[in-house]
Amino acid sequence: MKPRNLLTGLFVLFTLLAFNPSYADKQTHLLNINNASIEQLESIKGIGTHKAQAIVEYRLQHGNFTSVEDLIKVKGIGRKFITKNRSALSIE
Repeated sequence: MKPRNLLTGLFVLFTLLAFNPSYADKQTHLLNINNASIEQLESIKGIGTHKAQAIVEYRLQHGNFTSVEDLIKVKGIGRKFITKNRSALSIE
């Protein structure tokens, strides 16, 4: 394959990925932990009803989280959970 054809093919591939709506949704759809409801929090893998309630209660008692890593302060939330889900969570 000629280098020019390879470059053209790569350009087309990257263009398709960049403008693919499903790819874009995954990048932009973040759950804001500072205003998410219990039901929304439960949609995150690893959060059940009790952990979702604990997050909301912590937020009500202590105010908004200043970073996703602040979730570690909530009883039942560990570093492993934060590491796995950081890309799906936000504070804004």
